Amino acid sequence: MSIRVEIQNQVAEVVMHHPPVNSITVADTWKIHDTFKALEEDEGVRVIILTAEGKGFNAGIDIKEMQSTPGWDHLLGSGEACYATFHRIYNARVPVIAAVNDFCMGLGIGLVASCDIIVASTKARFGLPEVDNGALGCASHLAKLVAPMKLREMSLTCKPATAAELHAWGTVAYLTEPEELMPKARELAAQMIAKPKAALEFAKAALNHLDVYEMHTNYRMEQGYTYQLNLLGDGDRARDAFVRGERVITR
Repeated sequence: MSIRVEIQNQVAEVVMHHPPVNSITVADTWKIHDTFKALEEDEGVRVIILTAEGKGFNAGIDIKEMQSTPGWDHLLGSGEACYATFHRIYNARVPVIAAVNDFCMGLGIGLVASCDIIVASTKARFGLPEVDNGALGCASHLAKLVAPMKLREMSLTCKPATAAELHAWGTVAYLTEPEELMPKARELAAQMIAKPKAALEFAKAALNHLDVYEMHTNYRMEQGYTYQLNLLGDGDRARDAFVRGERVITR
């Protein structure tokens, strides 16, 4: 994956690009983590915009990479990378805006829910295909974006929701046409950097303290169930079926 960082007028744009569908490897996940860590240490950065170019915002973890690696190291490494990266974005010193184009799946849900504001194009859709792939994960983060019963439906059926639905529910702040996605995100960033620096950063910290969603603790619980599925063999069988382009295998 290439991650391009452009800093202009105190706004850092972090752009992910991994053709063909922006799926993410373990190394990619750590790269996002390290990029945010570096921006955290740059006092000249006051707002961060996280986005992607190419086909879709994020297609989730790279299952083909996971299935090509023997043993448990990749699965465990992926879990650690995701946990650390979501936590890093959420606890960024400055506000983070997610600008979402097209599909945002699995791991992508964890990324955007860790941000402070979501702007999405009319073509965007959000979903968790985890159960189809013999895993759990990021329902902890999706819980921040949808109502409780919708969370259950989306998690158990793997049916995605549109950006228009999330906008109606108030979790996507702004819905735009694709060509207006980045202009709107930059407009929001400009509004925030016009605020007093210390007040903006303290407001971000206070909002994190006020947050009722225990995403990081709950995500660890989800990871535990995923590891159980792998001990049973279900996770591995489902991922092998995905790689072969077949229907999910069940016991």
